[in-house]
Amino acid sequence: MSKLSRPPQGETLGLTNCPTCKYLCHLEQGNCPRCGQAVQSRDRTSVQKSWALLITAAILLFPANLYPITIMTSQGQVRQDTIFSGINHLVHLDLLPIAIILFTASILVPMLKIFGLALYLTAISYRLPISKKTLMAGFHIIEWIGRWSMLDLFVISITAALINMGQIWDAKPAPAATAFALVILLTQLAAKVLDTRLLWDRLESKDDTN
Repeated sequence: MSKLSRPPQGETLGLTNCPTCKYLCHLEQGNCPRCGQAVQSRDRTSVQKSWALLITAAILLFPANLYPITIMTSQGQVRQDTIFSGINHLVHLDLLPIAIILFTASILVPMLKIFGLALYLTAISYRLPISKKTLMAGFHIIEWIGRWSMLDLFVISITAALINMGQIWDAKPAPAATAFALVILLTQLAAKVLDTRLLWDRLESKDDTN
């Protein structure tokens, strides 16, 4: 499709959606006439905000995987498990399906989400020749799978509630649980604060057909 036949963007017409109520507003109004929210055509700083959150999440991924995530006490004996040792313990107990679920939710999903968001932000920042449709589809997948990353913390909380028996058997989260929760929270925020309309502004129209 030639450049002349492309429909104009709302920004060129002086129009934008209200981020709160989605009302179509004129940019010169400055505020949404329906709910009073300040409106702007693009959040130009959203890429920097998303990069900052994503880099912080990537750094926290190391303590989340290297430090113990659970502390188990049984008859005076204390056992500390990292994510990897916990998965390995489940494999040795012949609980392979549960081990696969925890590996996917605790290790694979966070790493793929960080990698995917980094690729997406790099494509916007450096105008990589990648199809916009492909990038948007990947972005929606990243948003969808992100909610399952909390499965590991959910399992820890349920386990602690079920087997906590005072001095006989006790289970509690360890420091890595906090780091892991922050990784999930920061990656979710990195995806939420990003103004995805910047993708359509910064990449060339010829990449739509890639």
